[in-house]
Amino acid sequence: MKQIFTILLGLLASTFGACQHKAEYRSLSVDEFAEAIALPDVQRLDVRTVAEYSEGHIPGSLNLNVLDEKNFASLADSVLDKSKPVALYCRSGKRSKKAASILSAKGYQVWELSAGFNGWTSAGREVEK
Repeated sequence: MKQIFTILLGLLASTFGACQHKAEYRSLSVDEFAEAIALPDVQRLDVRTVAEYSEGHIPGSLNLNVLDEKNFASLADSVLDKSKPVALYCRSGKRSKKAASILSAKGYQVWELSAGFNGWTSAGREVEK
C-alpha cells in the first residue's frame, strides 16, 4: 500500500512539474542588443519608470514599468505582439531580468540588455528624449 501511494505521489508530482513553463530568455551584450533591435520585427521595451524613460531611452522603445506589478503583465499583453521578439532593458539589468522572466513565462521570445541602459549610453549608443 505504501509503495502504491509513493508511486501515485511521484506521478502526480511529475505531471504538475511537466505543466510548468520554464521562463527562458537570452541576455545580450550592448553590441548584440544593437544588432537585435535593428531587425525589422523586434519590439523594443523599456521597463524603467516613466521618469527614467523621459530622461532618455533607446529610440523606438515602448515604456512599461515592471515595478507596476499589478499591471505590468496585462499591459504587456495589450501592447506587445507574441509573434514578434521583445528586446527589453532597464537601467542596470536587474529589472530587465525580472521583466524578461515574466514575459518569457507568458510565451514571448525575449532578449534583455544585460548591461542595461547605463551600459548602452556608456557605449555611446543612440538615445532619444
